[in-house]
Amino acid sequence: MIVKDGTFRQMRKLEGANVFLTGAASGIGRQIALQLASLKCRLLLVDCDQNGLDEVAEQSVALGAVVSTYCCDLANRDQVEQTVMAALRDSEVIDVLINNAGVAYYGSTHQMTQEKWDWLMSVNLLAPIQITQLLLPHLLKRPESHIVNMCSISGLVAGGRFAAYHTSKFGLIGFTESLRAEYRRSGIGVSAICPGPVQTDLYRSAERATNDRSVPQPPAIVCASPQRVASLTIKAIRRNRRMVLITPMAHGLFQLKRFLPGLLDVVSGLSRSKKRRYQERLRREEERLAALHGTVSDHSVVEGDLPGHAA
Repeated sequence: MIVKDGTFRQMRKLEGANVFLTGAASGIGRQIALQLASLKCRLLLVDCDQNGLDEVAEQSVALGAVVSTYCCDLANRDQVEQTVMAALRDSEVIDVLINNAGVAYYGSTHQMTQEKWDWLMSVNLLAPIQITQLLLPHLLKRPESHIVNMCSISGLVAGGRFAAYHTSKFGLIGFTESLRAEYRRSGIGVSAICPGPVQTDLYRSAERATNDRSVPQPPAIVCASPQRVASLTIKAIRRNRRMVLITPMAHGLFQLKRFLPGLLDVVSGLSRSKKRRYQERLRREEERLAALHGTVSDHSVVEGDLPGHAA
C-alpha cells in the first residue's frame, strides 16, 4: 500500500482479514475461499448457488474460518445492494473485495438477444462496479484494504463468438486500472487477475445461441487449475500486483497483441478462409447431386449460409 509519505509498502497481512467474495460456490471462487479460510479469514461468500455455498462454507469452517453466505443473483441490482448491506451488518468492516463471479455466452453476435447482453454485462461488469461503489467508503477506512477483479486474458485479447464476454472483461480491465490510479495514494491496493483458460465449468455452463453447437473446450494441457489461480490471486493481494497473467497461453497472447497485433488478424483470416473452402466443397457437392437428378439446386451454399458462420 501507499502510506502518507507516498512510499510503497507491500500488503503482507491477510490473516484474519474480512473478505467479501463473489462466485464463491465453485471453480476459482471456491478455491480462493478455501485458501483464505486456512488463513483464518472472516469470509463473506456470495453466489446464486445456495447448495454450493453451503458446501464451501462447511469446508471453510473446518479450516478455521468464520463464514457468512449470501445467495444473490448478481444480475439483480436490488439483490446486490441488499446483499452488500447484509454483509456490512454481519461483519461491520471489509478489508478485501474480490469480484470473481462471471458468466459466458457463446455464439454469433448477431444471434445474441438484448436480454442476454443485459444479463451478461450485469453479472460480469455492472455488479462489480456496483459492489465496489457500495464498499469503497468502508475500504477507505481500513489500513490495508484491497480490491481484486477477475478480469481474464479475454479482457486483453479478443476472439470470435464470445463478443459479450470479451466486452465485459475489457470493461472490467478499464475499471480496475481506473481504480488503481485513483485510489493508490489513498492506500487501497487494486489488482487485475488475467488467467488464460482454467479448468472450471465456465465453458460448459455458458449460454449458447443454438443448442446444436457445443461450446469449444480448451485442451486441458493449456488450462490452469483453479487452485493455482487462487494461489496467485492471494499472492497478488499480498504484493499489491497491478496485473497478473496466468498460463503460458495468456502470456503469449498478451505479448503477441503487444508486439505483432497484425498476426492476430492473419490467424483470424486463415480461419475464415478454411470456412470458405469448406463451404465451396459443399456447394460443388450439392451441384453434383442435383445434376444426378437432372435438376439445378436452388439451395447452393454461399458464404454466410452455414449455421454459426460469422460474416
